[in-house]
Amino acid sequence: MKTIVIGSGGREHAIAWALSKSPKVGEVICIPGNGGTACEEKCRNIQVSVSETASVVEVCKNELSGLNDGSFIVIGPEDPLAAGIVNRLADEGLDVVGPQQSAAALEASKDVAKRFMSKYGVACAKSEAFTSVADAVAALEDIKGPVVIKADGLAGGKGVVITDDHDTAIQTLRDFIKNGTLGVAGRKILLEEYLAGDEISILAAVSVSPGLADQGRASIVPFLPARDHKRLLDGALGPNTGGMGAIAPVPGLDPDILDRFRTDILEPTLKGLIEENYEYRGFLFFGVMITGDGPKLLEYNVRLGDPETQAVLPLMDFDFAEMCRAIIDGTLSSFQFKWRDGYVCAPVAVSGGYPASYLKGLPIKMDKQVIRESGAKIFIAGATANRRKMVRRCVERLSVLFRNRTPGPGELITSGAGSLPLLPSAVQSMKRAAGLTGRLTAFPLRGCSSGAI
Repeated sequence: MKTIVIGSGGREHAIAWALSKSPKVGEVICIPGNGGTACEEKCRNIQVSVSETASVVEVCKNELSGLNDGSFIVIGPEDPLAAGIVNRLADEGLDVVGPQQSAAALEASKDVAKRFMSKYGVACAKSEAFTSVADAVAALEDIKGPVVIKADGLAGGKGVVITDDHDTAIQTLRDFIKNGTLGVAGRKILLEEYLAGDEISILAAVSVSPGLADQGRASIVPFLPARDHKRLLDGALGPNTGGMGAIAPVPGLDPDILDRFRTDILEPTLKGLIEENYEYRGFLFFGVMITGDGPKLLEYNVRLGDPETQAVLPLMDFDFAEMCRAIIDGTLSSFQFKWRDGYVCAPVAVSGGYPASYLKGLPIKMDKQVIRESGAKIFIAGATANRRKMVRRCVERLSVLFRNRTPGPGELITSGAGSLPLLPSAVQSMKRAAGLTGRLTAFPLRGCSSGAI
């Protein structure tokens, strides 16, 4: 069968890679894909922007219409989901992994998500929504301790500010609501209770529809828990980013916490999806804070997380394409999930200046033979490839994975049996020309020490 992955990041590269491993998949089309997917076995890029919904739908129709072999589409990023692309594709009779637009509002609007959590008893932080700077500032007076300010809409990971400084909080409210620094996404904000604890990410497969609910087959199945690292620099001393890496599974996680997650968060969420008559066949990301009072939900993302996907998918010991079909076909509750032993750590290498203005158009050099021999896997985000299919434009993000070993100096860490030593020219290119920020660090896991280049 043929599959289509919509998106261009490291997450989409990981999804395309996982699909390509299935013996049932003959081709993976990536719209628009990136330099990594261009070099991936079975993968073919088609250069259409995900923001051009009509064009994306037309390409999908041309590629899949008339096929009766189980071919399907996976939507990676949140913006096309919020724009209703799943509805458009479903109207054309195409099978899609992703929630329809009404359900996608659980990520597109923090206020919608919070009202959903409150209605169905999902354990979460208290919050209140505001569209007036004056009203929000007045509410600050009643908040003791750090203030959490969240933009209501999609803000590309830049819509959350946590501060214990009153003046900073007021300025953030003015920037979001009045000055429009986040555009329409910040015209409404939420003031949220600050939760102290350890944060984890739980990705899940979802197969919910009114018909499946009537048959008792609606289900949410969680994956292995992961933890992402959002702040730049060693010791989390830098600014928030879209994610500097992830680990999976989470070390030392008490099984009782996962039991509480299921009863206090997952099960009420499933009940809510059913009661709201949502058509939701896709993935759901639970951002969870483990507090002294148990796990509390911070947010929903209505798709796989980035960079958590790059850490979790390599641990799957089942056919990812078959699981996607189970989501679509309503057989998810009986699908057999099996996970590999061990762990994955996926640090992210970024160009100098990220997450602010950063250098672009710089080369990445990799030795394919060394990668092959080491069993390595590198996921690319934001790079393009030249005609020789070598990744040539260094970019915003590059995820490198390792499994079950302690990295050493001078190594990019990989998901294979060993590490990936960079060529000296590549080290110099990335550290000197590309201005690699800080060190490339493998986050310590189960006693592993960190390595760097």
